[in-house]
Amino acid sequence: MPIAIPQPPGVPLVGNIFDVDPNNTWESLRNLSERYGEIFQIKVFGQTIVFVAGAAIAEELCDEKRFRKYVGGPIVEIRYAVHDALFTAFDDEASWGIAHRIIAPKLSPQALSGHFVEMRDCATELIEKWKGLGTYNKVPAIGELNRLNLEATTLTLFGKKLNCLYGREHPMIKGMEDSTSEAMKRPTRPGFLNWLWYGSKLSSSTKVMRSYAEDLVDHRKMNPTDREDLLAAMMSAKDPETGEALADSQVIDEIVSMPIGSSTAPALLSTAIYLLLKNPRVITIAREELDSVVGSGEFKFEHLSQLKYIEGIIRESLRLSFAAPGFNIEPIPSDSKAPVLLAGGKYQVAHNQAMIIVLAGVNRDPTVFDQPYAFKPERMMGNAFDDLPKGVKKWFGNGKRECIGKHWAWQWSMTTLAMLIKEVDFEMADRTYTLEQDGWFNLRPVDFQVKVKPRAN
Repeated sequence: MPIAIPQPPGVPLVGNIFDVDPNNTWESLRNLSERYGEIFQIKVFGQTIVFVAGAAIAEELCDEKRFRKYVGGPIVEIRYAVHDALFTAFDDEASWGIAHRIIAPKLSPQALSGHFVEMRDCATELIEKWKGLGTYNKVPAIGELNRLNLEATTLTLFGKKLNCLYGREHPMIKGMEDSTSEAMKRPTRPGFLNWLWYGSKLSSSTKVMRSYAEDLVDHRKMNPTDREDLLAAMMSAKDPETGEALADSQVIDEIVSMPIGSSTAPALLSTAIYLLLKNPRVITIAREELDSVVGSGEFKFEHLSQLKYIEGIIRESLRLSFAAPGFNIEPIPSDSKAPVLLAGGKYQVAHNQAMIIVLAGVNRDPTVFDQPYAFKPERMMGNAFDDLPKGVKKWFGNGKRECIGKHWAWQWSMTTLAMLIKEVDFEMADRTYTLEQDGWFNLRPVDFQVKVKPRAN
């Protein structure tokens, strides 16, 4: 006999509306997962939302024979900006398959290896910038890494240098922030308020983002090249299955969606820097590895696969940062209206119940991890990592709707973090700082500033 899914006590009529802060949704869900465990639900104005925070049930929901990605809530709202792009397409939209078959080959590990030097050189530019700041400096970790991420994304995927590491912040960064924050908040408000008071924020940020994309297309048209990058494929390649190409508007959609997706990578690395500063022994071990593998010579792509401890740091930082904080799942539609059983019949949900996997809970499941809040890269290496259940390795989503840019994010994160550890000494600007996070489609440190200087010999 299934038991009731835990739920916070609510308020008449509005239910649990006060249990989730719309200005920091993921922090609220993290708190609820710590209180209620592997699964819980809330009800708002009569609508039930189920959240999964346990590794075993999360792994069950990733069975693509029973469940699929749920496109609803904030993902539907951001369609205003990117329409049926890869991230936001409904399951039955043919455009998803066409775009995926055109784009995926350019984001494979083999294709991305050719962009290692560009990623490395972008990171070198940031390090050189920091060297010029002098002794008495402090920089916002997420702000600097957001700039670097946009610079590297634009160069590697679309072939243009933005030169956005210096000067005023590129408007694309603010456009992404405003659009994703509004997409998260709109489902929590009555529709007439979105139309009356908040519509301009989403429309203006969309205009900024699409202008960024249009500029890249125009730049390529005015500067023809034999460069075989993602932009070239999106502008000229045809789907090998249907023979169709992407429409001009679809190219813009996909360009806009790429930096939104890759914005989780700087969120990851800024949290990783915090975790490293709290665990200086990890920095020592990582530098020993880097000095052994790379030494004083040129950092090359071939080195990445040899940096096993850096790899462990990235994985453990993914686990504890939950930079991409969750993803949505629903039962695959069928003629049956019978409840869907979970955890071997321990729980049941409606046949059409949307569920959200909360990685803050899954990634720190105490039934999987000893000392789940501790930062231990060693548990993410070799057999220790291989033996972990699949449910705690879903940092990039699941199955066919897994993040298409995961290999880009991995290579950029490995390259950048390795260089930062090897060449930069970090220090907390405020030694009393304790990690606080917020975010919309990503989760990043709040008010985390660091002092930077060249690594001491």
